Amino acid sequence: MKSLDGIKFAEMVQMGAHHLSQNANFVDSLNVFPVPDGDTGTNMNLSMTSGAKETDTNAQAHIGKTAQSLSKGLLMGARGNSGVILSQLFRGFGKHIEKESTVDAHKFAGAFQAGVDTAYKAVMKPVEGTILTVAREAAAKAVEVAKDEANIIKVMEAVVEEGKKSLDRTPDLLPVLKEVGVVDSGGQGLLFIYEGFLASLKGEALPERNDASIDDLISAEHHRVQDFMNTEDIVYGYCTEIMVRLEKDKEPFDELKFRQELDPMGDSLLVVSDDEIAKVHIHSETPGAVLSAGQKYGSLIKIKVDNMREQHSSIVNNQPNNENTKVPTKKEKHPYAVVTIAMGEGISNLLRSIGASYVIEGGQTMNPSTEDIVKAVKEIEAERVIILPNNKNIIMAAEQAVELLDIEAAVVPTKTIPQGMAAILAFNPEASVEDNKAGMSKAFESVKAGQVTYAVRDTSIDGVEIRKDDYMSLAEGKIVLSTPNLMDAAKKVITDLVDEDSEIITIIYGTDTNEVEANELASFIEEQYPGVEAEIVDGKQALYPFIFSIE
Repeated sequence: MKSLDGIKFAEMVQMGAHHLSQNANFVDSLNVFPVPDGDTGTNMNLSMTSGAKETDTNAQAHIGKTAQSLSKGLLMGARGNSGVILSQLFRGFGKHIEKESTVDAHKFAGAFQAGVDTAYKAVMKPVEGTILTVAREAAAKAVEVAKDEANIIKVMEAVVEEGKKSLDRTPDLLPVLKEVGVVDSGGQGLLFIYEGFLASLKGEALPERNDASIDDLISAEHHRVQDFMNTEDIVYGYCTEIMVRLEKDKEPFDELKFRQELDPMGDSLLVVSDDEIAKVHIHSETPGAVLSAGQKYGSLIKIKVDNMREQHSSIVNNQPNNENTKVPTKKEKHPYAVVTIAMGEGISNLLRSIGASYVIEGGQTMNPSTEDIVKAVKEIEAERVIILPNNKNIIMAAEQAVELLDIEAAVVPTKTIPQGMAAILAFNPEASVEDNKAGMSKAFESVKAGQVTYAVRDTSIDGVEIRKDDYMSLAEGKIVLSTPNLMDAAKKVITDLVDEDSEIITIIYGTDTNEVEANELASFIEEQYPGVEAEIVDGKQALYPFIFSIE
């Protein structure tokens, strides 16, 4: 094969994505660097699946245009450290051939090298022994072979062969891999994609994973690679990802300057951008500060904050000791379900604990679409459903979802998490959908809600002078104070909302504060309002250091 067009390249992408998908759990099992949170395979799979979907939808004979579709899909779907790097590898790949209708072996090899160059530029502190090394050494081999070889299949064979050798060398470059007895997870994921590319070019079946080789990689004493580190040793606990839609009326965006601004906030930093969007991945202790930094340049259109300490602890504590034990998962069916929306692992767990059947990740600045809500309802397989948006900007999407469903469904128009909590507690599984809508709506109307969040610019609202980076006190959605002091802002919300009828205040603290400060507020409530009981919940939500529910 001396030339490659866009249609054949699209087939390669589909097979590469499929091969990675089939082996995503294995890639997860190798994950120890930079944090052993066991999600590299999942993140790479979701990222590549997004790229493959965009490629399949927009495949053209012109390979440059097909490659651009892959690049766009990967950028929009990129998740996690390895997923963002993967998106940059194929961003550079696509840029190198964007004007080509077909490519020869030389241009094909050069595209791999261009992808490596782009990915290395995107990473603030490249680490060898990772996906970057595998990509770099495989690309270098491709360029070398293409000098004397006109057959594209031979070039792809060289990429795979050198990729395997490079992957085997990763433990020699990254000591933690050798300590645990595994190869790099991101590099393994990339190799699965490359193997899929080669199988497609040769018209062969995908290679099967050899379980014996897995046993060699993960010895009996190290069958849980995440065990090598104690959860408390994780320095930066929150895997934070944001996507910013760049806006002309905001501060001019400079990728290098933005990367330097974020660098002190954590590690595993990646910043990638084009003319319209900037995407950030960082492990940080202060995800709220990362979000605020991004808002200077435009609107946050996607946010994901994962507690890696929780992920690691769950893997270490819950994974079966017997490697061969497979624990089947059975989807629970619900004759009647409550589907709700929340941002933050702790809040999601709280809502499930009081009766929510399904929690969709989302909220302020990260509104799920109508399609997201419809998919969630279908996944829960309920005969009747109540939907709680918990945000005024999601109510219309929820109502549109109801129109698309073929089951009994209704929206209870909750605008805050406290309202959602009150509505769930009022849910009656014996009542009709309409009766539940009425009863749950009445229940949440008696709950008052308050929040503390950040100001992203200087302004004046409702007579309150607001300074950038101040904490804002919101009582029932109205800004009542702007102050540089977090505790002053929180106490202002409490004093404005508590009255003689108040009995319980639930303090939900987020990722940018802690239990000590939450306890300080509980003590304040006990001193100032002796008849009011304070409850504390670790919500793990971003954006809002505190959310208050007053009943």
